[in-house]
Amino acid sequence: QVQLVDSGGGLVQAGGSLRLSCAASGRTFSSYGMGWFRQAPEDEREFVATISWSSATTTYADSVKGRFTISRDNAKNTVYLQMNSLKPEDTAVYYCAATYVSGGSKRPGDYTYWGPGTQVTVSS
Repeated sequence: QVQLVDSGGGLVQAGGSLRLSCAASGRTFSSYGMGWFRQAPEDEREFVATISWSSATTTYADSVKGRFTISRDNAKNTVYLQMNSLKPEDTAVYYCAATYVSGGSKRPGDYTYWGPGTQVTVSS
């Protein structure tokens, strides 16, 4: 069982940066693949980034590649999403999630545990 709490969202101007954090409970955090997803109003939840249990593998959506960086600190049971060069179209609720797929996954259906979400709003 893993409980996730994501935080760090807020209001930022276009071109700005934010860092999201996701704190996990549970002693087996390091065995999970982790991911970030986002959902804008009236849109489906979409994949943003994923990271393997060891941080050896990261994968990004094309829309954020080169601007966002996912990382994790297993000693702190925390995963991060550094978001730079933010655009208005990045506005959404961002969710962190944990999957038993240790290498990470782009598919929401592979994830078992989800955080409550944190709102990111980018103004133009």
